[in-house]
Amino acid sequence: MEVNPAMRTSFWNRKKVLVTGHEGFLGSWVSMRLLEARAQVIGIDRVDGRPLSVLHGVRNRIVRIKGDVARPGLVREVIHTYRPEIIFHLAAEAIVGECTAHPLRAFTTNIQGTWNILEGARGQQFVRAIVAASSDKAYGSHTILPYRENVPLRGDHPYDVSKSCADLICYTYFHTYAVPVCVTRCGNIYGPGDFHFSRIVPDSIRCALLDKPILIRSDGRFTRDYIYVEDIVSGYLMLAEQMEKKHLAGEAFNLSNENPLTVLELVEQIYRTLGKKPNYRILNEARYEIKHQYLSSRKARRILGWKPRHTLREALGTTVEWYRNHLKKK
Repeated sequence: MEVNPAMRTSFWNRKKVLVTGHEGFLGSWVSMRLLEARAQVIGIDRVDGRPLSVLHGVRNRIVRIKGDVARPGLVREVIHTYRPEIIFHLAAEAIVGECTAHPLRAFTTNIQGTWNILEGARGQQFVRAIVAASSDKAYGSHTILPYRENVPLRGDHPYDVSKSCADLICYTYFHTYAVPVCVTRCGNIYGPGDFHFSRIVPDSIRCALLDKPILIRSDGRFTRDYIYVEDIVSGYLMLAEQMEKKHLAGEAFNLSNENPLTVLELVEQIYRTLGKKPNYRILNEARYEIKHQYLSSRKARRILGWKPRHTLREALGTTVEWYRNHLKKK
C-alpha cells in the first residue's frame, strides 16, 4: 500500500494522540495511519475489538479505553492522564436511521460527547490541536450547491441537527475559550473496514457478492459525494499537522472529491467493478433525507494543499476486494 504523503514527515513521531471512536470505520483508519507514523495512540470507544476492522493485528499497540465520550468524568480523566497533544474526535452515532429512531441517544453522543472533549481540553496547554468530525448533513438542505464552508448550518432531522449543534459548539469553544479546534465536513466515506451494512457502499458490495438484489431505499436519484476513506484520513492528518503553524483553529473544512453521483450511478459502478449484471430494487421509501447534497473542497485544496488521490474506479476495486476476502471468512 502506498504511503500517504502526509505520513512522510516526522511530525507524528512519538506524539501522544487521542482518537475517540478509534474502533469505528474512520477512527480505525486514522489510528492505523498514526501507528504507521510512530505516534502514541490512545483510543476511547464503547467497543473493544470489532471483527471487521483494519486494526486487526495492530490493535494491541493502542492504549485502549472502553467507554463512552458522553461521560464527562471519563473524558476529563483520559485527557488529564494521557495529556494528548492532538485529539481526533470521531466518536459519534453515525447511522442516520438509528439517529432518527433514537434521537436522544444521537444528541447525547454527538452533542454532549463533543462538549465533553472540548471542556476536557479547555485550558490545557498541552493540547495543540483538535480535529472534530462534523458532516455535510450539518448544513441541512439548501438550494445552492455545492455547499461551501460559509453556508448556514441548519439541520432538520436528528442526525443532521446533532452535527449542526456539535459544529457550532466547536466554533464557540474556539472563539470564547481559544480551544484549538477545527471541524471537518465530509460526504459519504467508503472503503475497507466499514462494518455498517446499512450504508449503501458496503451493503451493495455484500449483496452483489452474494447475488442478492440491492434494496435502494430512495428513488435512486438522490445525489451525494462518495469519497475514499484514505483520502479523508489524509485530509484529517494534514489539517492537524498544519493547524498551529497556519493559525487554522476555529476554521471548518469540507473534504470532497467534487464528483457527486446518484445512488443508481454508484450502484451500477459497483456492479461494473464486479463484472456483474445490475440487480437492484427501488423501494422509494426514504424519509427525512436530503435529496441533493454535495460539497466544494476548494478551501482545503487552497489552504492545506489537500486533494483526493484515488479515483472511484480504483478505490471501489480495492474496497470490493477487501470485502470479497473478508466476507468469505464470516
